[in-house]
Amino acid sequence: MARYQERAPRPELAGPVTCVWTHESASGHEQRIIPDGCVDLIWIGGRLELAGPDSGPRLVDLPPGTAAGGVRMRPGAAGLLLGATPTSELLDDQVPLPEVWGSRATGLLDRLHATTTAPESALVLEDLALRLLPRFARDPAIDAAVAALAGLRPPPVPGLADALGLSERQLRRRFTAAVGYGPKTLAAVLRLRRALRLGAGGGLADLAAAAGYADQAHMTREFRRLAGLPPAALLSSW
Repeated sequence: MARYQERAPRPELAGPVTCVWTHESASGHEQRIIPDGCVDLIWIGGRLELAGPDSGPRLVDLPPGTAAGGVRMRPGAAGLLLGATPTSELLDDQVPLPEVWGSRATGLLDRLHATTTAPESALVLEDLALRLLPRFARDPAIDAAVAALAGLRPPPVPGLADALGLSERQLRRRFTAAVGYGPKTLAAVLRLRRALRLGAGGGLADLAAAAGYADQAHMTREFRRLAGLPPAALLSSW
């Protein structure tokens, strides 16, 4: 049986960190990863890895006895972990943290190797995020853009750029560096996540309208593109 749990981060981290999580599984299974626009720092199987933002589905084999802990950065906040490295360099990728941090990761790895449970490793990663917080400066324009794109009717990119006092080119460049991909892709990812939260209790056509899709066919196309499954199949297993 697999058990996945999320908890809120400490209040000081509520801005950049969306959750602290653990995943424990006695038996092996295949896990479908659905895009959420986030970047995760993960301790799993004695490895410390950064999972970049996904633009499509990933299937991950988790062996028996998997115990993982992680912290999840909100869209646009991965700079807390990445520093000056653009988030776009991790698009659709999962890399060892030492590839990004170099020798700076050594002390953290030592602390993680001393942990024995997923909650302990997750707490070490949360402590790390807290220590990094004073050196992290968020981009107010990106925060505002992400918030606008999370709405039921996200604005078109030219209008969003104008509202933020940026050229469209400036917005796309800064947004892609901070989030990993462009505004239109994030809007689609956040719309998919909204649909998954709402569920299809009232039927797929009603879900499409409630989640912000043009119609049910639009929802089906985006589910297949981003999640690799049609809505009914994904929602039944979510």
